[in-house]
This record gives sequence, C-alpha cells and structure tokens, in this order.
Amino acid sequence: MSIQVTGVIEHKDIGIGTWALVADSGVTYEIMDTPDELQKPNLKVQVTGEVRDDVMTLATIGPVLALNSFKVLD
Repeated sequence: MSIQVTGVIEHKDIGIGTWALVADSGVTYEIMDTPDELQKPNLKVQVTGEVRDDVMTLATIGPVLALNSFKVLD
C-alpha cells in the first residue's frame, strides 16, 4: 500500500550513517536507497512510497520506506 508523507530529511549517525524522513506526524522513517537529491539535512519534502515490512536494517530507527516519488517543498 502506497503512503504519502510530508516531513524533513535528517542524517542519522548510526553505524555508517543513514538517511531518514521525520514526518510531520512525528514518525521517523528510514529511507531505502536515498536518492542523491534528498541527501541534504533539513530538506522539507513530500514523498510517496511503500513501507517495507520485509526489510531489516542495522539502524532500526523506524519503518523502512521505499520511495516511489518525491517533491522538495519550500
């Protein structure tokens, strides 16, 4: 099921580091295969993607989100 989330990009210094989306709702998603365009802390974005329950990571900071599309907001 596809979800749409608005929030802010953060870099988490866990292990080798990972990119996260902290949603306006307060939920933190770990972004799977973060596009280069989103690898900027404090970037406000709106994304559409799938929560991947079949993927585990070392960071374990929240649900893993595989992005389908994204839009940078002002």
